[in-house]
Amino acid sequence: MSFVRSSEAAVHEIHGARFVSYIRPDTGSRDLTAWRAEIPAGTVGVAHTISHEESFYVLSGSLRLTIGGESAELGAGDAAVAPAGSELAVTNTTDRPAHMWVTTSVGLSAELSDGSIVTPPWAH
Repeated sequence: MSFVRSSEAAVHEIHGARFVSYIRPDTGSRDLTAWRAEIPAGTVGVAHTISHEESFYVLSGSLRLTIGGESAELGAGDAAVAPAGSELAVTNTTDRPAHMWVTTSVGLSAELSDGSIVTPPWAH
């Protein structure tokens, strides 16, 4: 069993958002990866197609998640699931930052609209 202290979190800045990863292979996880996403006010999310199912839980603020062409405004305490192979975008249309907790399987990758592949370092 592994315990992950906040001092062990790895911070990554991608597409104008901050990803603070806690659960990942180098902290002892074999199958899962989890992180806190910090989405600044006014951030327009980059659409991408995900290779693995992802779950989202809004910790604070408000976010618009678009999954497979369907959009919903989510506030603190709301959750969503994006199936593998779906197109996903996360946008913060408010004037306040928002935070969410995201969980997926190790090995996640994302394909951008230009065909490029992003492999988040915290998911490998």
